[in-house]
Amino acid sequence: MGFSTQIEAVAYCRTPYKQKFGIPRQPGLVDFVRGFVELTAPYNHIDAVRGLEQYSHLWLLFCFHENLAQGWKTTVRPPRLGGNEKLGVFATRSTFRPNGIGQSVVKLHQIHQGKGKVVLEISGMDLLDGTPIIDIKPYIPFSDAIPDAIGGIAQQAPEQVEVNFSNQAVEQLSRLEKRYPGLDKLIQAVLAQDPRPAYKKGKPDPKRYQVALYDLDIFWYAQEQGIEVETIQPFCAKASGAGV
Repeated sequence: MGFSTQIEAVAYCRTPYKQKFGIPRQPGLVDFVRGFVELTAPYNHIDAVRGLEQYSHLWLLFCFHENLAQGWKTTVRPPRLGGNEKLGVFATRSTFRPNGIGQSVVKLHQIHQGKGKVVLEISGMDLLDGTPIIDIKPYIPFSDAIPDAIGGIAQQAPEQVEVNFSNQAVEQLSRLEKRYPGLDKLIQAVLAQDPRPAYKKGKPDPKRYQVALYDLDIFWYAQEQGIEVETIQPFCAKASGAGV
């Protein structure tokens, strides 16, 4: 039986994550960073979120907008398995899906209204800056939290590695702290997850890597003792990418 409907964005999410590489692989892994869900017309009316303030967490249904053109396959290689084993697309949270829809649970801090805008201040998101939000729903603890659920290949949170800063990066952070409060903490939280493919985790790597946060490029290396941040520079589109 066929099904057709038109889905449009009700909001867009603003986050520090400017590229897919380096985004937390699940919601809540970097729980202190703030983001904003900006509702769009005709949904940017305070009545549309009336009562939402009584909930501490929200479900965001969103679109993997940068992956839609690449289509999908019946099987994928999850990063958790090092890219060496295939699972069915519906047995994973792959970003390449038949309808390109994802969901994330986030913490709601505040609802802002002003200048014709309604904005939800959130944290714990794992979303690319500019992600279209197609629906917002309250998180219901008694039904949405299942303590004895089995998580398959993702039963446990990923292990974290130590993150250190070079002398140059420490100096740069001191100059950037006023403009980007907590930048060092954000960099540590993102890189501690080691964004590289799973088969490279725990291994030194001569490649120079980069992640984009806010309007900055963070350059780093993976070493035997963990990850070292080499330098922090203004964002450059040409430098954007996993390995540079």
